Amino acid sequence: MNAENQPENSNTPDSENARRDWAPVEMNDQLENDLRQLVRLAISEDLDVAVDWTTVAMIDADRRGACQIVSRAHGIAAGVALVPWIIDEFDADLNVEVLVRESETFSPGTPLVRLSGSARDLLTSERVTLNLLSRLCGIATMTRRYVDLIAGTSARLYDTRKTTPGMRRLEKYAVRCGGGHNHRTGLFDGFLIKDNHLALGRSQQTSDQTTSDAMTSDPTTSKPVVGNRLTAAEAAQRAVAMRGGLMNQLVAPSIVEIEVDGLGQFEQVLYTGIDIILLDNFSLDDLRTAVAARDAAGVSVELEASGNINIDTIATVAATGVDRISSGALTHQATSLDLGMDWTEGFTT
Repeated sequence: MNAENQPENSNTPDSENARRDWAPVEMNDQLENDLRQLVRLAISEDLDVAVDWTTVAMIDADRRGACQIVSRAHGIAAGVALVPWIIDEFDADLNVEVLVRESETFSPGTPLVRLSGSARDLLTSERVTLNLLSRLCGIATMTRRYVDLIAGTSARLYDTRKTTPGMRRLEKYAVRCGGGHNHRTGLFDGFLIKDNHLALGRSQQTSDQTTSDAMTSDPTTSKPVVGNRLTAAEAAQRAVAMRGGLMNQLVAPSIVEIEVDGLGQFEQVLYTGIDIILLDNFSLDDLRTAVAARDAAGVSVELEASGNINIDTIATVAATGVDRISSGALTHQATSLDLGMDWTEGFTT
């Protein structure tokens, strides 16, 4: 695919922040492979080992036709450039013409894609194509709503790993089409230390304590806690050290991020050399305090707000001065956009 079909948001950080951004999902061989695997599964769901009996019974094999995928709602284009790959998996006798660019805003009645060729193939491929395109456009449209709400602030919007199984790269691609940024694609991308890593990890500072490591529960969270659990500072230092030791390898993690649940943990990790501190469910006042403390310290770590981020809260969170906001709602709360297939030419022989 050429450059004009890439999302408008390149998600490519400037040189100053290059180490601090997770790799964006691009329109490349990996994305194509994910899409083709998903389409094969969808075709199997629809056709199994048989055929589209209704279409075969009603439509002559030599019938030709043309149709357009048309939006029934306002939205943002995502996945239109992928439609040729979808149709290709059907081994269909169809021509595909993409009528809008990725990331383009459209209104009800806008044609997004034109398809022409075998009438049987048009009917058989209709639902799978609409399902995938509707899903991706829905995510891009939801993302754009969030992005518009934080316009004028310094905050950037990021997705999460709360995606539909098998569709992660595709859904993250849709987030980019909507103007958002991609957080880590998977566990392989780098270090993101969360509360359960601290609860279950063993502190090297007390590693000789073997009999006192009984599992207990934190009375405030009911989460399991190991007696000599990691501190946030030690976990951050361990990840930074491991990253340094891996830098000469072909595949090496470049980002170190840690989740903290209060200002106490935040202060522990501020000077550890990590890239990002994730401020989990911080109040607005605590977010402002963390931003002020980071700025006063003169360290380059970025601050990411997460937890309870939605349409109603994101603007006030962005106004606290955080650098990043991540929200699983971009993918797990997005609804499919209403798209339909309208015939533009009658069948001909």
